[in-house]
Amino acid sequence: MKIVAIYPGTFDPITNGHLDLIARASRLYHQIIVAVAENHSKTPIFSLPERVALAKSVMPEFANVRVIGFDNLLVDCARQQGANVILRGLRAVSDFEYEFQLAGMNRRLAPELETMFLTPAEQYEFISSSMIREIAQLHGDVSSFVPEIVRLALITKFKQEKKCL
Repeated sequence: MKIVAIYPGTFDPITNGHLDLIARASRLYHQIIVAVAENHSKTPIFSLPERVALAKSVMPEFANVRVIGFDNLLVDCARQQGANVILRGLRAVSDFEYEFQLAGMNRRLAPELETMFLTPAEQYEFISSSMIREIAQLHGDVSSFVPEIVRLALITKFKQEKKCL
């Protein structure tokens, strides 16, 4: 049986932590679908097409990984893509409660899909896209947290004078 995992997220922006999880998952599953969500409950700094393009630009080394955008229920997207596993990352214990509820709801909506959790490598367990956005907006150095093309996109997005009051 071919196991296809879908890894959903807003990826605003995609980080080295995301890439670590994708790289490790690519060794476990036949195919990984990185599913970039529109997510109307959040206000991303990058548009959906920009986030998809950034994610695609950092994926070339993974032959069994593809990137898509989606704007519907995750379980519907997973079915459309032929996925049988939902892949989620757990950085800290604080992530667990939300992820556990999400997994339960997805199981209720699509019992044929299994949710699998991966933890990041130690050097990435504290990285979150929201922290990266905040650091970049305040003109901090995010070079050790994101690929270079993402760093440059963040600089362009937040181009303004540094202010110190």
